[in-house]
Amino acid sequence: MNPYYKTDKCELYQCDNLDLMNSLPENYIDLIYCDILYNTGKKFKDYSDDLGTPQEAILWYEPRLIEMKRILKEEGSIYLHMDFRLVHYMKVEMDKIFGIKNFQNNIVWCYKSGGATKKRFNRKHDDILFYSKNKNFKYNFQLEKSYNRDFKPYHFKNVEEFQDKIGWYTMVGMKDYWEINMVGRTSHERNGYDTQKPKELVERIIKSSSNKGDIVADFFMGSGTTGEVSLELNRKFIGCDIELSACRVALNRIEKDKTDIL
Repeated sequence: MNPYYKTDKCELYQCDNLDLMNSLPENYIDLIYCDILYNTGKKFKDYSDDLGTPQEAILWYEPRLIEMKRILKEEGSIYLHMDFRLVHYMKVEMDKIFGIKNFQNNIVWCYKSGGATKKRFNRKHDDILFYSKNKNFKYNFQLEKSYNRDFKPYHFKNVEEFQDKIGWYTMVGMKDYWEINMVGRTSHERNGYDTQKPKELVERIIKSSSNKGDIVADFFMGSGTTGEVSLELNRKFIGCDIELSACRVALNRIEKDKTDIL
C-alpha cells in the first residue's frame, strides 16, 4: 500500500483503516491510540460521524478491533477514545476480543467546554478504554499532583510535600480521571479541525504505554495530534484517515517540508 507521506519515522496513509491494518504484519505496533467515530449522527466539516444504530456501529468496528489486536506486540496496549454513545457497547466487544482480564482502565477525560443544557446534568466527559494485549504489558508509572486539604502542609512523617502558587501538594500515582482543557477556539494548538484533541491528553497516554523508538499508531488520525506528539517524544508514527483533508492537516503539523510525499 502506497503511503500519502513517508519518512524513516513517520508514515501517513489515506485509505480505509481496515485495508491498512490488513497489510501490516502481526505483532508490529507498540501502542494504538484512536479517537474513534463516536456515532453522533452528525456531519462535521471534515467527516461524517454516522455508522447507524449502536449495533451496526459495533459490527463495523468488530473486524477493525480484531486487526488491532493482531498487529499489536505482545506487550502492547490500545486506548480507544469515545463518549457515552458507544462506550458500553464497545466495552463488551473489547472484553470479547481482548479478554476481560486485559481490561486495564476506563479513563474519564473531564473538561469544561462544550454545550450546556437545563434538561439534565451537563455532559462534560469522554471515555477512553485502555486494554493490554496480554498480562505482561508495557506501562510507565506516572505521578500527578494531589493538593492537600485547604492547600496547607500536613507535616506527616516520611511524606514529601511541595508548594506551588496554588498551595501545598504531594505527588501520587496518576488516577483514571483526567481534568484537561479542551482545545479552545483561541488556543495556540488550534488548527481548525472540528474534533481536535489536546496534546496534553495524548502525551499522557504515549508516555505511559510506550518508550522512545516504539511505534505508535492512530487509525482515526483526524487532526494529527497523535502524530505530532509521537514524533516530539521520539516515537515512530503510523497514521491513517480515509479523508484527504485530515491527512493534509496532519501533515502540516508533522512535517512542514512536503518534499517526501510519494
